[in-house]
Amino acid sequence: MAVAAYTGSFGTAQAERLLWRAGFGPRKGEAEALAQLGLDGAVRALTHPGAEKLVGPAPKDEKGNPLAPYDAWGHDHLWWLDRMVRTSRPLVERMTLVWHDWFATSNDGVGSQRLMLQQNQLFREHAVGSFPKLLRDVTRDPAMLLWLNGSDNSKWSPNENYAREMMELFTLGASRGYSEEDVRQQARALTGFRNDWRNGPTNFRYDPKAHDSGVKTIFRKRGAFAWPDALRLAVTHPDHPGFVVSKLWSYFIGAPLDAETQAGLAKIYMTSGRLVQPVLTAILKHPALYEGPKLVKPPAVFNAGLLRRLGRGIDTTAWSWVGAMAGQQLFYPPNVAGWDDTRWLDTATWRGRWYIAQYVLRPLTLDPAKATQPFDAQQLVGSAIAFWNDPPLSDATRAALLQFARAALGDANQWNRRPYAVMTQNALRHLIAVSPDLQAA
Repeated sequence: MAVAAYTGSFGTAQAERLLWRAGFGPRKGEAEALAQLGLDGAVRALTHPGAEKLVGPAPKDEKGNPLAPYDAWGHDHLWWLDRMVRTSRPLVERMTLVWHDWFATSNDGVGSQRLMLQQNQLFREHAVGSFPKLLRDVTRDPAMLLWLNGSDNSKWSPNENYAREMMELFTLGASRGYSEEDVRQQARALTGFRNDWRNGPTNFRYDPKAHDSGVKTIFRKRGAFAWPDALRLAVTHPDHPGFVVSKLWSYFIGAPLDAETQAGLAKIYMTSGRLVQPVLTAILKHPALYEGPKLVKPPAVFNAGLLRRLGRGIDTTAWSWVGAMAGQQLFYPPNVAGWDDTRWLDTATWRGRWYIAQYVLRPLTLDPAKATQPFDAQQLVGSAIAFWNDPPLSDATRAALLQFARAALGDANQWNRRPYAVMTQNALRHLIAVSPDLQAA
């Protein structure tokens, strides 16, 4: 049950894909530096990062004011997007996004940006650590207690919401290893969390008086189970390891997970004491990551990656509504199952991705009345690719860019050759950003 490891060449292209899958793409020179470490060194650098050192200017709005992530609409999205752009621990931040999708909680139901940001920090602290400890802290997290009615679940009025999703979405998978009776019994075990209301939810706590202390039968085991027992029974269920490693795999690799690899990853997970980091190490070294199909980048990843590539920080509030238009406003997943990755690119969200590229490029747009560019299609394409720090583009994309440049210049006459060359350069930069090569990696 050994898990295969990639043995091919590990150059800049492979390092760039790794940085997109395990982070938010490379800053200038990062892919080249990572490639020098080799596959083992590169993966270790990502899975064993040092202390966080945010790189670049602090985020601000259009007027230069600092963000107000607890209060202002959309500033929570901006705050987290800034972390993605400036992080020196990309895998930790990417796993924070994974857990946000895995334990999908929306501020539509919580109604507190402060509580959502507290949960976000919880995900960051547990990013590559113990899954049982993550589950423990998520279960008693105030945002989750509000979102899935955990603090409404009492012995007088059991609520099954969290019990069901804890098994279906978080630990076992839909209809795998549990019954409707298990849902009801788990709900009883999870009773006891409460909170007060004083101009909003406050004083979240566990109240033994609200807990059903009677005997329950869960997974054919009997006992006076309380909430820690409910979680323990789920993570020690025989179906749990396969579920966790399969779901983790799906976030990083587009190819299907075969039974042998699943068994090998599950063994790594169990022998490590249910730690996430060793499983991620094996996934990030797997041949399917480097030789398999590309994955479409989530909108927030696409947005952060373009900003990282150009060294631009958060300096506009537009990213919140543009992110929503592209299909991913952070802290607002569509439902408890998280975002549907199969819908990242469709006719509804494509316009948002176009706007992401437009807004990324806006401060760097060349003025056709002032700037100059060579009136040569080949040179214009080369300059536009260099502007984006030479991303790996397919021959088909390069050919399409060259064809576009020639057609654009062909419409010029002797009086407008200079502005046409400049406008063509601007357009080429935008087309590269929205090309299949930068939409997926």
